[in-house]
Amino acid sequence: MESIIAYFETIPASHRSLILVGGITFFWILEGIMPLFSTPYKKWRHALPNLFFTLTTIIVNFPLAFLLLKTSDWTIAHDFGIINWLPAMPLWLYVLLGLMLLDLIGAYTAHWVEHKVKPLWMVHLVHHSDHNVDTTTANRHHPLESLVRYGFTLLGVLIVGAPVGIIMLYQSLSVVLSQFNHANIQLPPKVDRAISWLLVSPDMHKVHHHYKLPYTDSNYGNIFSIWDRLFGTYMAFDRDKIVYGVDTFPDQKENSSIRGLLRQPFHKYRKPTGWEGDVP
Repeated sequence: MESIIAYFETIPASHRSLILVGGITFFWILEGIMPLFSTPYKKWRHALPNLFFTLTTIIVNFPLAFLLLKTSDWTIAHDFGIINWLPAMPLWLYVLLGLMLLDLIGAYTAHWVEHKVKPLWMVHLVHHSDHNVDTTTANRHHPLESLVRYGFTLLGVLIVGAPVGIIMLYQSLSVVLSQFNHANIQLPPKVDRAISWLLVSPDMHKVHHHYKLPYTDSNYGNIFSIWDRLFGTYMAFDRDKIVYGVDTFPDQKENSSIRGLLRQPFHKYRKPTGWEGDVP
């Protein structure tokens, strides 16, 4: 564990890029081998806007990364933050608690808030308006959402008191797990269900991308599935019946246009509707 944390404390930017690109490549290939849904669309054409937003996310986060490092250094220097206030513990437990709490604040809470606050939902809509969810959808976030997510991550670093090694490990895991649970892959149901007791599995997260409530407002987790189960936001649904997108924004042409997606947060607020027939 010490060697892992030491590596992530000084992880080169090139290695972080390799994790991002390598993850997309790996799951892209896997989607061709064991797809959940057939892909009548052209994958590269579908991927282009998603890759564009991946690039904007990098552009937004790169110049702000120093704030995460400065905040982390301050918490360590002042012995501030939850994991620094707890009694001494083994390193593996210290790292695990740090990862779980960063995931709770930086991912689960941020995601839940985006669904509950109207202006933030309109920003987050870009992510949900993908009609063909696959591994590239993981990074399909409007630049404004990238700023929102960054703010929650920064708050998480401050509250948790996470050192740099844990922050870099968390961000790397977050990227790969998001690519995994968005990937258009079909695992055996028992395997997917077993994974979902610890981590957010593909079937679990795909429910969140169903086009109508109440499923759109469920399964907010990114790395650990415990938060949805603990806070009552976990829902199951037959994966073969999932329909992607948002019912109140059904225009597939606009939802696959970079210009249209950049404008989406400024549309009039429209929340997905519920349909009792969806509920088992």
